[in-house]
Parts: sequence; structure tokens; C-alpha cells
Amino acid sequence: MNHEFFDALYMLEEEKGISIENILDNIKNAIAVAVKKYYNVGDNNVLVEIDPKESKFKVSIVKDIVEVVEDPSSQISLEEALEKNKRSKVGVKLTTKLDTKQIGRIAAQSGKNLIHQAINEAVKAQMMEQYQSKLNEVLPAIVQKVEPKTGNATIELDKNEVILFKNEQIPGEQLIEGQRIQVYVNDVISSERRCSIKVSRTHRDLVKRLFEKEVPEIYNGIVEVKSISREAGSRTKIAVFAKDENVDPVGACIGPKGMRVANIVNELNGEKIDVIRYSDDPAEFISQALSPADVIRVKILDPEARTCRVIVPDNQLSLAIGNRGQNAKLAARLTNYKIDIKPKSEAPTLEEEDEFINADTLISKTEVSEQTSVTEETENTSMLQQTEQEKPAVEMLEEETPEGHSKKEQPNLEELARAIIGD
Repeated sequence: MNHEFFDALYMLEEEKGISIENILDNIKNAIAVAVKKYYNVGDNNVLVEIDPKESKFKVSIVKDIVEVVEDPSSQISLEEALEKNKRSKVGVKLTTKLDTKQIGRIAAQSGKNLIHQAINEAVKAQMMEQYQSKLNEVLPAIVQKVEPKTGNATIELDKNEVILFKNEQIPGEQLIEGQRIQVYVNDVISSERRCSIKVSRTHRDLVKRLFEKEVPEIYNGIVEVKSISREAGSRTKIAVFAKDENVDPVGACIGPKGMRVANIVNELNGEKIDVIRYSDDPAEFISQALSPADVIRVKILDPEARTCRVIVPDNQLSLAIGNRGQNAKLAARLTNYKIDIKPKSEAPTLEEEDEFINADTLISKTEVSEQTSVTEETENTSMLQQTEQEKPAVEMLEEETPEGHSKKEQPNLEELARAIIGD
């Protein structure tokens, strides 16, 4: 029994990566519960000793020796104790070592279930601790099997089995047993029964992490990934920016002879990747985002609503929109702008409409300005009349100038003073 028990523990440590010391307490408690239940003894009357170094496993029942038994769960009579140990005395404890075979079928089954539960809890705690640090990271995995009916794949991830659901696999890819893949850990959930890990190959951040692994400039922070838009299995657009003006962010991501981006494309089952140069100028950024289509010009219609109009050559319209609008959708997600794409042939009409709208706006502003001017002039006239009525009457002598014009003679200081004090 001892050898089988410890062999199982060492196998668990090797397969799951769980240290024996981390689960010994759980196993001891499980065995103690099974023994207490089967032998009807108290909580403190079961002694479980496990020594993994010596491969020793011992279970004992401890009871107080008394003349008269009042509590059979924790006490034993002297007469019964002497049958087991001739040196027994009242007032001391009797330790009875159990053979695992003596536990019986019920106790053994209970102990087995409790030990299994203890191991599961240890595995769950280990996985939680292990994967919390790996959350939002990309990890290598090996495909173990694929269910033909559901398409769900069982993968080995750090010596643990994890389900990669069909809807989290790249559309069109056919996983096979033994295949090595990269998966993105997007959630770790702990429930009462188990710890579940959610992995994905369709998450857009999978692409970001793959670029961080493949491109040293991104990993070192010289090149920054500004935004990503993705339709898994079809196309991805990634906007990059270099903090060092001497570094070409697009060239760094593509790599010598395109090797860096090619490695990522291969990992993503041939998914196309457009590496876009990020710009703080929205018009320039939108123009780049619509690659591979050529753009004649971009007009920002409303910066707050983030709407714009893009003019492209007539023969580039379908390329700019893309199959089922894919290129336009990805560009809109990448830039966070609503993009209205128009061919060059419609540009004059659109410009006339814009001019008409601008003219109406200008007229409205002019009317408001004129009304404001009339209002201000009326107010100024009223104020002037009020001032004329309130100021003291001072007669101004006029004399004809040689040219025949009248000229007001300024009163002297004495007359002005008398007029002010009302003398």
C-alpha cells in the first residue's frame, strides 16, 4: 500500500507539476475524515503520518485509557486496552496503529473519494496560481485530440489538459494530433468544482503577442502597437508607431525579406496581415488604413462624431471597400472612424454639395451678425438719447466761420462750473 500510494504521488508531481508538500495536508485531512467516520472516533483521535522521503504512511487511533468509559469516541476501558497492550495504564493514551486493510471497503472508498477531491483542489489551486500570471499571454500548446462531432480540441498546456473550443479556433484551420500551436489565454475562471482556462486563437491580441515575440523592437518598446482590427482566418490590420524617428516601424515588423511577418502568417494558418504606419493626423492615418487601396484625399466631416469621407480612384473603389466590405470595416475599426468611401467621379458633385452647405452656413452666420449689429446700433442710439437728456444744458455760442460753417465756441470754466452746480 505504501509503495503504491507514494508512486501515485510522485506520478502526480511529474505529470501535473504539483509538489507533494503542497497536497500532503489535504490528503492527511481526507484520510482522517474517512477513519473518523468509519471507526466513529473524535476529531482529535486520529493520527495520520506521511513521510514522503522515507515513503512511510501510518494511520493510528489515539484514545484515553479510563476505568469507566463515558465517551467511546475518545475513551477506552483499561480492560480493552490491556488486550491490545499489556503495559496500558489508566490516565495514559493508547495508540493503535491501523493496517490500511483494516479500514474496510467503505472507509477505503470514502478515503479514495476524499483523496481524489483533495488532489483536485490542489490541482485547481496550482492552476489558478500558475495561469493568473499567464493571463493575456500567448503560450505554446500541443494538440492531443480533436472531437470529430464537435470539432473541439483537447490541448496540453503546461502539463494540463485544456479545451480549445471550435468557435475559438481559426476558421478554416484543421488541427491534427501532435500539432504544436500558439494559444492566447483570455480568461481564468475558478469555480467550486474546478479551475477552467479559456484559450483562443481568434482573439485579436493573439496577433499582438505574436508580434511582440517575433519583433524585438516591439518587445523592447521602441515600436508601439497602437491598434489592431482582425477578422480571424481572413485578414488583420495592425497600426504601429516608432518612438525613435530613426526606426521604420513597418519595416521592423515585416523583417528582412518579410521573414518576421511570414512566421506570424504561418502560425495563423495563412491569415493576411496589413502592417499600417500610425499617424496622429487622422486623415493620414485613415488613408494608410485603407491599404492596399490608393486614396486621393480624406476629408474629416465631423471630428467629434469621428466621421470622414474618402475619395479613391474609380478603379480602386472595390479594392478600398473589399470583399463584403471587409477592408473598409477593418479600417474603420482600426481608426475608430466612420468612413464613407466615394469614387473620384462623384467628387465634383460632393464638393458642390459641401460648398452649398458652407454657403448656407455663411448666410446664416451673416444674418445673425446683421441682426446683432442692428440690435447693438439701436441700443447705442437709446443710450445716446438718454445721455443727451441727462446731461446739463449748456448753451454753446456759434459763430460763422469764413467758410460759412458753424463752429461751437467752448464755454469758459466759470460758466461751465455754474452750469454744473445749477447756479
